[in-house]
Amino acid sequence: MIRNILFDMGQVMMKFDEDFFIARLGITDPEDKKVLKEEVFNSVEWVRMDRGTLTDVEAYDIIKERLPERLRPAAEKLLLHWFEPVVSIEGMAEFVKELKDKGYGIYLLSNASHRQKEYWRNVAGNELFDGSVVSCDYHIQKPQPEIYSIILEKYGLKADECAFIDDFKLNCEGAYCCGMHPVIFRQDISRLREDLRTLGVDV
Repeated sequence: MIRNILFDMGQVMMKFDEDFFIARLGITDPEDKKVLKEEVFNSVEWVRMDRGTLTDVEAYDIIKERLPERLRPAAEKLLLHWFEPVVSIEGMAEFVKELKDKGYGIYLLSNASHRQKEYWRNVAGNELFDGSVVSCDYHIQKPQPEIYSIILEKYGLKADECAFIDDFKLNCEGAYCCGMHPVIFRQDISRLREDLRTLGVDV
């Protein structure tokens, strides 16, 4: 029986769309968009930020050396201010509240940098969560099996009583390997509701 619902953050609770963030800065040149996406979001430095071994300022100091001067201000904003303002996934807070009101434990399991503590409070529904594990605090990331074990042990959860929602299939596969019931979120809450019902969740 499912007793707990674990949520990813980016593209589940809040918008995390690289193209959206770049466009929000007014960048229109296709080549500039490509360079920023590759050198910022698809960089080793971004992964290191999520692992908690590099700050965003340190990451910028490294990344800027790979960029033409004209793109450095945009890269700085993408690294230090991509979450300003936070855009919550429409309808997700209400869905989480519905689950909470029915007695399910609600937890966050996310790959994110230390800045997560600043912007999480601006994500709709954050106050409904019973606990969280964020990768930067443990220097381990999904889909590494250790991070799933950490949240289970931290809150005394049983893997087979947990549904895990993530937009990334490898993270869901990682949860499956640890005994959880994974659900891929496809930006469709109606579909998410159906998938959870298949697992026996009362929603």
